[in-house]
Amino acid sequence: MARYHDARMEEGKSSDTVRKEIGALRALLNLARKEWGLHLPLENPVQKITLPATGRQRDRRLRPGEEEKLMEACAAHGGEISAIIRFALETAMRRGEIAAMKWEHLDRAARVLRVPETKTGEPRRVPLSTRVLAVLDGLPRRIDGYVWGMRPDSITQAFERACKAAGIEGLRFHDLRHEATSRLFEKGLNPMEVSAITGHKTLQMLKRYTHLRAEDLVERLG
Repeated sequence: MARYHDARMEEGKSSDTVRKEIGALRALLNLARKEWGLHLPLENPVQKITLPATGRQRDRRLRPGEEEKLMEACAAHGGEISAIIRFALETAMRRGEIAAMKWEHLDRAARVLRVPETKTGEPRRVPLSTRVLAVLDGLPRRIDGYVWGMRPDSITQAFERACKAAGIEGLRFHDLRHEATSRLFEKGLNPMEVSAITGHKTLQMLKRYTHLRAEDLVERLG
């Protein structure tokens, strides 16, 4: 296990990736020992592995002018990616959640989208702004019932091409979720309201989006 850890780090994998892989192996062996009767004479060997330090979480946001450049590049190349980007910036939904959307999940009258399958395993309902509804209203209906014709990998590839065409570096599609979440806080929503939209399960997950300063809280204290 130690050699595996070292090999993965030497391959250039991020510390967070290695931590998740080793954590999954540790949980699997614990399950096999407790539930399936696997005999481990020296306990769980993964417990003895020192995990790499937690990596710095990405906090990339759109810089001034980047959104406009990105939209111009998307318009020049056509396709669905322009609408998908606008949708992602309004809803903070993950790439896989967007790709899995079906028209049957949309409650147009209530302005709510049902997300039946999420990364956390818990379904949620996402409120939709008028801008999102405008995006959806401009889309053709597909025979297969899906909202988009692009799968997750295709979204990533199209986004990377658009960034390259726009001359934008260091931006990933998942960064749009960070941008959208930050914008929700900037609109004045509280953490509970934001988590209901984004699906974040703990305040710690949302803490890095708030960027609260003591000076900003003085007036609220009275």
